[in-house]
Amino acid sequence: MIGVMTYNDLVQLYFDRSNALQWYWTLYVVIIGGLLAFSSLRQRGDMLTTILITVLFSFFAYKNLGAIQESSLQRFAALKSIKEFPLTNADAGAMNRVRDTLEPTLAPPALEGVRNFHVTSDIVTIVALWSMERRRRKAAA
Repeated sequence: MIGVMTYNDLVQLYFDRSNALQWYWTLYVVIIGGLLAFSSLRQRGDMLTTILITVLFSFFAYKNLGAIQESSLQRFAALKSIKEFPLTNADAGAMNRVRDTLEPTLAPPALEGVRNFHVTSDIVTIVALWSMERRRRKAAA
């Protein structure tokens, strides 16, 4: 028999998905930092390397954004379930106080804003990579 989720289980699920999102964003920032550090330390221009880095970063950014969107949708589903969770008469008073305190703080950002921020960061990162390549080429000439 499949167990029924409790209100506590749903809240835990919401925060589990929030933690997953935090890890995806942390990985994203670490990768961008590493790419920009690698690119800034390169002495000579190399168009092929810059193209390869751009393509690989684009693949990573695409998959990372997909994981962020999927986890966000799961978090929205958990939040909807939290808000719609039925109360029994026995726990209605205490649970209403918990709900009134907790639920207003569960306010995830809209998917469109998250996507736009990620894509803008992707573009800025790629522009920075190519700007460094251009600077190296000018310095060599």
